[in-house]
Amino acid sequence: MDETAVRLNAWVRGRVQGVGFRWWVRCRARELGLAGSAANLDDGRVEVVAEGPREPCERLLAALRGGRTPGYVESVTERWGAARGGLSGFVER
Repeated sequence: MDETAVRLNAWVRGRVQGVGFRWWVRCRARELGLAGSAANLDDGRVEVVAEGPREPCERLLAALRGGRTPGYVESVTERWGAARGGLSGFVER
């Protein structure tokens, strides 16, 4: 398994603000040992930034799309890149 750290940026669209979605994301990310954040955007989306090994990041992305989230996820757009570091823990913003 490739343990090289990656950065996942995911933008989640749907009814994802005011429903405990960021808290849920934080819990899943911490369970997976990822660092990053979940933040509400002005347009109603939630932006998720997660860093860690690729496999746990892929598991988080699958959970975002899995249909068992608070609220309702309409779509998830993702971007992958190299980890930048500087993140500590996983926080709600």
